[in-house]
Amino acid sequence: MGHDLHEKISILSGAAKYDASCATSGSSGFNGKGGKKFGATLPMGVCHSWTQDGRCVSLLKVLYSNVCKYDCAYCVNRASADVKRTSFTVEELAELTSEFYRRNYIEGLFLSSGIFADPDIVMEKLTETAKTLRTERGFGGYIHLKLIPGTGEKMIREAGKWADRLSVNIELPTEKSLQCLAPEKSKKAIIGAMNDFSGISCETDESNRKQKFLSGGKTSSSFFAPAGQSTQLIVGATSEDDRQIINLTNSLYNKFSLKRVYYSAFIHPGSYAQKDSRFDPRLPETATPPLVREHRLYQADWLLRFYHFSAQEILSQDEPFLDTHIDPKTAWALKNLDFFPIEINRADYETLLRIPGIGAKTARRIIETRRSRNLTIENLHRIGATLKRARYFLTAGGAYIEKPDDPVRIRRLLSDSDGAGLQLPLFEF
Repeated sequence: MGHDLHEKISILSGAAKYDASCATSGSSGFNGKGGKKFGATLPMGVCHSWTQDGRCVSLLKVLYSNVCKYDCAYCVNRASADVKRTSFTVEELAELTSEFYRRNYIEGLFLSSGIFADPDIVMEKLTETAKTLRTERGFGGYIHLKLIPGTGEKMIREAGKWADRLSVNIELPTEKSLQCLAPEKSKKAIIGAMNDFSGISCETDESNRKQKFLSGGKTSSSFFAPAGQSTQLIVGATSEDDRQIINLTNSLYNKFSLKRVYYSAFIHPGSYAQKDSRFDPRLPETATPPLVREHRLYQADWLLRFYHFSAQEILSQDEPFLDTHIDPKTAWALKNLDFFPIEINRADYETLLRIPGIGAKTARRIIETRRSRNLTIENLHRIGATLKRARYFLTAGGAYIEKPDDPVRIRRLLSDSDGAGLQLPLFEF
C-alpha cells in the first residue's frame, strides 16, 4: 500500500465524497486567461458544508482508510471492489489537517473510515487523530467523526471528548434492506450507537446543569460532542417509499434528538470505476441518481424540523410518495384548501408557517412588523414572502391577491415541469 501522501489524499478524499453529511460545490474551477487556472481547484478533499444559520464552512473530508472487510453492495469501498487501497497514519492526518488549517484552506475536519478491523480499533484510530489535533497541534477548528457501529460506550465517550459532532450512518430505511445489501451490518448495532450517544449526551447536559447550579452560574468545562449527532440514509437503493423514510426520520428525531438526517441519492457503484463491470443483481438498474426525490425528502425533512408538521400530514398510506413537481408544503396546502386563506394580520406563528412561500424567518418578521402597523399585500414582498406561491393562500386586511378557487390550475402554475435545476432552499419555502 506504499502510496505517497499526495496519492493518499487523492484516493481517500475521493472515497469519502459520497457521504452526504457534507456537500461539495461540484466546481472543477474556472479557466483564466489563456486557459490557465489561478488557485488550487482540484477536488482534493476540501468540501463545503453549511451551518444552521447558512454560513458556508470548508472542511477536509477524508477517510482514515478505504480498506474494508464488509461487502456492502452499494458502497464504492466494499471488500470486492477493484479499487486502490490505502490508509493514513494518525500523524499524517494530524499534520495534513493542521497545515490546511494554518493556510486557511479549511475550518474543520470530517473523518470517516472503512471497517478494516474490529469497530473499537477503527474508532480508536479516528479518536486518536482528533485527540492529537486538539492536544498536540492546538487545533481549535470543527471536527466531525463517524461513529463505527459496534463501537463500545467507553470509546464513544472518548470520541465525544474531542469531536464537535459524531454520526453513525443508518444507511437503509429497514432492517430487511440492510440484511439484503449489507448483511455484515446490524441495525441493532447502528441504533445502539445512536442510543449510547443520546444517553451520554443527556448525562453530560444534566451534569453540566447541576455543576452550573452548585457553582453559582459558572459555565461547566464538561465537553461531549456539543454539535450533536447526525446520520445518513441512502435513497433509491431499495424499494421503500417516501412515507417509510419520513416516518423513520421522524422517529429518529424524536428518539435520539438527532440534529440532522442526510439523504443520499443512490448512485450505482458500477459507475464509480469503469474497470468494475460486475453489477450486483440485488441493486436496481438506475441510469441516474434520484436527485429530485432526494431534494423533496430534504424539503419534507425541513417541514418536520422547522415548520412543525407531523409525518402523517406530509404523506399518507394512500399517497406514499412525495410529489416530484411541487414542494411538499404546497402539496399539503392544495389538499387542505379549506384551511385557507389565512389573514396575515391575525394568524399566529404556527398558522403562518402553513402558508406556502412563507418560512420561519418571514413568519417572525410578519409578527414583529404588525406590532406597529397592519400589513398590506405590498409589505409582504419586502418582508421576504415568496408571493408566487403565497398569493393563493392568504389575505391582508381582507384583501386577496388571488382566490384559491381551482387547485388543479394552481398546481399547474406552481409545478416544476421536470424537476430540473432544483436546489434545496436554506431557510424558507
